[in-house]
Amino acid sequence: MNVLYFAWVRERIGTPRETVETSAATVNDLVAELRAKEERYAAAFADTSALRVAIDQELCEFDAPLAGAKEVAFFPPMTGG
Repeated sequence: MNVLYFAWVRERIGTPRETVETSAATVNDLVAELRAKEERYAAAFADTSALRVAIDQELCEFDAPLAGAKEVAFFPPMTGG
């Protein structure tokens, strides 16, 4: 699965995207796996209330299932202007 990181999430992790082998059933499970990888991931995902997530370019919640997903993207909330 491709995992994409945007804005400060990308800056904390140090890469805009990566391919991840995962057995995660939900986005929350994926976040737990990523947090356990390295400190930089733990820092980026310390407060998921400050993040939004999309599966295959559709906004979703962190309890959304990952079955069949090809891409997960993490990004901070966006504001209009």
